[in-house]
Amino acid sequence: MTQVTEDITETERDPRWQYVLARDPASDGDFVYGVKTSGVYCRPSCPSRQAKPQNVTFYRSPEEAEAAGLRACLRCHPKGQSSTEANAAIVAEACRIIEQADEVLHLEDLAARVGMSPHYFHRQFKAITGVTPRAYAAAHRAGRVRAELPGSSSVTDAINAAGFNASSRFYEQSSDMLGMPPSAYKNGGKDADIRFAVGQCTLGAILVAQSNRGICAISLGDDPDALVRELQDRFPQAHLIGDDPGFASLIAKVVGFVEAPGVGLDLPLDIQGTAFQIRVWQALREIPAGQTASYSDIASRIGVPRAVRAVAAACAANRIAVAIPCHRVVRADGRLSGYRWGVPRKCALLEKEAQE
Repeated sequence: MTQVTEDITETERDPRWQYVLARDPASDGDFVYGVKTSGVYCRPSCPSRQAKPQNVTFYRSPEEAEAAGLRACLRCHPKGQSSTEANAAIVAEACRIIEQADEVLHLEDLAARVGMSPHYFHRQFKAITGVTPRAYAAAHRAGRVRAELPGSSSVTDAINAAGFNASSRFYEQSSDMLGMPPSAYKNGGKDADIRFAVGQCTLGAILVAQSNRGICAISLGDDPDALVRELQDRFPQAHLIGDDPGFASLIAKVVGFVEAPGVGLDLPLDIQGTAFQIRVWQALREIPAGQTASYSDIASRIGVPRAVRAVAAACAANRIAVAIPCHRVVRADGRLSGYRWGVPRKCALLEKEAQE
């Protein structure tokens, strides 16, 4: 009886057991687990009835499991490509088709090109990317507009080159896409007033920038000049206004929040991103100081539990440190992952919040 208890403790303490309990498809390929009562080994995401932990052994590969005398599960096929991996490859191909198309493709046409029914394709695409094919196409066109505007002869030319069939649709979304009028973005932020200030905190240099809509950047780094150059590169023709005495109090408020996260930061934000990114960033703002969430947690909270990689990409695209707390997102096992402003700063922010 004592031995069984020790076996359970050993299995349940292994971080891989949590992936098995969650049937985490992202862990497929990292390891397999064997069930001694059935003599089979499975992927972490196997949909079969959950095995008792005392009957489970972890293996680094199918070959290692077979050397131990186990056979491959007939439900999850751990030696071949899983249905999740196959669907992910198909969706990746669909994304390439969308990106290369000169015009918006109808769902039926897109599904036919990748060999799926429209309904199943739509469901798999949203589950994997976090957005619908139409929303993905819109986000890609938005990115093309941002790339086309600076070098185009007119806003209309840039809109057409990006694949918008009607300029009215673009202008309906342009404020969230660009954070300013398209003509201003085309000219590198020309005529846009962006106030900024650079200060120091325990994490190094900090830059805070504000448009007429709200805070548009909070950046951290070692070199204050590099932070300013990054802002200039982003908006080369904007009116960058520094040394504003009234703005100095704002950066003091942000620095105070960095040093004591529990005080909160109630500031208007100029959030520029796709609809999916904005949903992710809003979910991040709902994580209380002192707590963390995994990428899969965030994906589940916004209703797309399989869009873990898309959530990670949205976190990486965040330009407003601390106010949009992407530092509070960690891996499923609690380990820290990448951070735009450096993993050591992410660790320091979490430590500050844990101490309050």
